[in-house]
Amino acid sequence: MTVPLPPPNRIYLLRHADAAWAEPGQRDFDRPLNEKGFGDAEIIADKAADKGYRPDLLISSTALRCRDTADAVYRAMGLTLEVRYVDALYNATVDNYLEIIDAQDQAAVMLVGHNPTMEQALEALIGHEAMAGSLPGGFPTAGLAVLDFDASATAWRLADFVVV
Repeated sequence: MTVPLPPPNRIYLLRHADAAWAEPGQRDFDRPLNEKGFGDAEIIADKAADKGYRPDLLISSTALRCRDTADAVYRAMGLTLEVRYVDALYNATVDNYLEIIDAQDQAAVMLVGHNPTMEQALEALIGHEAMAGSLPGGFPTAGLAVLDFDASATAWRLADFVVV
């Protein structure tokens, strides 16, 4: 596993908001956000925008619940935000997430994805101890990790964790 080095200088990891349970015959991939999830996605997107957190590029899983979450961010950040939907983020490994981040040349990149991979990516970037100390209950739905690259330590650090 290779941890990405700049660029980007800032990484946003956003776990999709609460999803509805699958209806009979419905694929997991097609589960939308539930009512709470739609509200939480709007709240977390607005909180991020209010804090001045704005990626240059948003990369989202193509799963419906991630697209719904990404749409809320797009509305909150303004219609100039570049959004890409990537099939490889669905059922991906932590290495896939890190490779996608590492392949970007923008200063600030946001991934909208799934657990447990989102939590594993955060742990790979900041280390087990920092992860356990910052998120003892794990990575919640609609949680937004803000990571900055600390050039003096040549390492990523968790600058903020925004929750609903």
